[in-house]
Amino acid sequence: MTPQRTPTLRALTVAAALAGALALGGCAHRPTNAQVGTGVGAVAGGLVGNAVFGSTLGTVGGAAAGALIGNEVGKNNDRGYRRR
Repeated sequence: MTPQRTPTLRALTVAAALAGALALGGCAHRPTNAQVGTGVGAVAGGLVGNAVFGSTLGTVGGAAAGALIGNEVGKNNDRGYRRR
């Protein structure tokens, strides 16, 4: 007996394939320091938020705060490299 695919599973598969294609398309060029800072800040902030608050809300809040801070630090680094 083979499991039947439901429309929901099919839609989820298509959405995952599209998201993967978009994610790989984003790797076509070297990211800016602001983009790298956003990613690193989000991961670090999420880890700290989870460790401090131990809840989903703490993790998401920490990731958001870390992304904002990392983005600003990266923007400052981008500006500094252009002046040289």
